[in-house]
Amino acid sequence: MTPSTPQRLGVLHRLLLSLPAETAHKAGITALAIAEALAPGRLLLERHAPPREGRLEQTLLGLLFPNPVGLAAGFDKDGEIVSATARLGFGWVEVGTVTPSPQPGNPGPRLFRHRESRSLENCMGFNNAGGRALLKRLKKAYPASVPLGVNLGKNKDTPNAEAQSDYLGLLKIFSRACDYFVINVSSPNTPGLRDLQDRGFLADLLAASRDLTDRPVFVKLSPDLEARAVVRLVRGAVEDGAAGVILTNTTARHSLLPAAHGVGGLSGEVLKERSFELLETVAREVYGQCVLVSVGGIDSGSEVYRRLRAGASLVQLYTALVYHGLRLLLSINNELEELMVRDGFSSLREVVGVDRR
Repeated sequence: MTPSTPQRLGVLHRLLLSLPAETAHKAGITALAIAEALAPGRLLLERHAPPREGRLEQTLLGLLFPNPVGLAAGFDKDGEIVSATARLGFGWVEVGTVTPSPQPGNPGPRLFRHRESRSLENCMGFNNAGGRALLKRLKKAYPASVPLGVNLGKNKDTPNAEAQSDYLGLLKIFSRACDYFVINVSSPNTPGLRDLQDRGFLADLLAASRDLTDRPVFVKLSPDLEARAVVRLVRGAVEDGAAGVILTNTTARHSLLPAAHGVGGLSGEVLKERSFELLETVAREVYGQCVLVSVGGIDSGSEVYRRLRAGASLVQLYTALVYHGLRLLLSINNELEELMVRDGFSSLREVVGVDRR
């Protein structure tokens, strides 16, 4: 590995940012897949990975997480780069959102950068190759070197009255091809999907899921619900068997970003404080009763530290990768460790929820 390698990565990152957002995303997926397929490429990825052992490790739900920073759903919808992203240093990886049948998603353009605010706006619409195609890939990638999750959605043309069958069908398909599941009822890009953020629907689905899988099941919720509604849904989900909740999906509050196109969901910096606010609200009520995952605007070790102290055991990111590139993971984990040492913490377990105790 030559000293010029980081500079070459920087050039690639700048090139991707010069392309239209969705084109850049596809090119990035292809580049990571190629890197994973070649020995020099694998070394290149590992160059930017944080250490696999140490104070950032933790075991949750019987799974060993080498660090708390995960890749959020939406980045690798079709499971094309599971090994590459694990090698890059993510502590856990989530693929999808997957639907039972393939679907093209919404018409383009459907992904927009807002560089001034380090945010994204997407109205992708669960574009993916379908459950069978993802299963074929995961059979080669699973078990992965880090915990692997599958984010589940319903097809656009499936009526809400029949949505449970889509989720249960996917649970059955992937019951031996991943480490955990996420029930996604909170994307703003499938008409009517957010109506499924309902205690009755989730209770029935979680009850039925117990007969299909022994994997932990999470529920992912919207930042656009009132705080009291989120707390009620989280309490209900935990009572009905959810292992945890992911807070939050993208926001449809386009007024938060004056330059928004007014379509789909916003992620990144624009979502940071709303995401943290809901985490704190929920953690005050259910901390210690389930695994809390925080996502939305996370772009530094100090922000990860803030989420962990507030009660999250794990975090996820996506948008920050677009703006900061591959070196972000190593930077985040190094800063996180420095903050732990500064405050006298020897393990992540001591940090999680310290502001709740």
